[in-house]
Amino acid sequence: MSTREKLPVRDKMRIIHDSKRPTIDDYVKTIFDDFIELHGDRAYADDYAVCAGIATFQGIPVTVIGHRKGKTTEENIKANFAMAQPEGYRKALRLAKQAEKFHRPVIFFVDTSGAFPGVGAEERGQGEAIARCLSEFMVLRTPIISIVTGEGGSGGALAFAVADRVLMLENAIYSVISPRGCASILWKDASREFEAAERLKITADDLFSFGMIEGIIPESGSILRNVKKAISEQLRSLLSEPQIDQLLEKRYEKFRKIGIFEE
Repeated sequence: MSTREKLPVRDKMRIIHDSKRPTIDDYVKTIFDDFIELHGDRAYADDYAVCAGIATFQGIPVTVIGHRKGKTTEENIKANFAMAQPEGYRKALRLAKQAEKFHRPVIFFVDTSGAFPGVGAEERGQGEAIARCLSEFMVLRTPIISIVTGEGGSGGALAFAVADRVLMLENAIYSVISPRGCASILWKDASREFEAAERLKITADDLFSFGMIEGIIPESGSILRNVKKAISEQLRSLLSEPQIDQLLEKRYEKFRKIGIFEE
């Protein structure tokens, strides 16, 4: 990792919005076999902003869940720019609980600026849906891998990042709030988003140094191939755990340590 070029955060923010960057649809087509997308939260509707289904990975049955972005304006409008509604998070939880029942590992792909903040989403329980994901994924009795592939913004991203292994692509960002939102709140000036991004420490290198993620996936060569290799390594490690209770204890302790510091 020492040979990677460490770009300024403003350059990373431009890279992750490149329309040629792989999306969840590219990952499921290239990395997994026999992917079948499943729909609906069994309560209200289906949310196209969340892609979720079952597949096999190197012969292992898995559940794949991720935020969906498009490569064109029309595709992004259809996917609500990857900003999920409550039913998207409830669909994810439904499939994760199904994965637990059938002992399938869950693999998340995170790429969203945040959950959708519309009135309808709030009326249908956006906060509760995200909170339920955080609570349930913490104790889900099956291995979980989460990969931040582009934007990882706020609770909308964290809902899919309670995992045994959290990885980031080298140019991805992950933060409690979008840099633009941070600048708007702190300085009432959204144009200072790059300054906010620098202060937030949201790059993969920053978060790895803080111990908040387990690894950085390089983007040199083929991103899809590098992600596949990382999943293979992490999945092999997680499946070697002798007891699921030990895995859950490590998952819990991992998140309990976040935010601890010494002066």
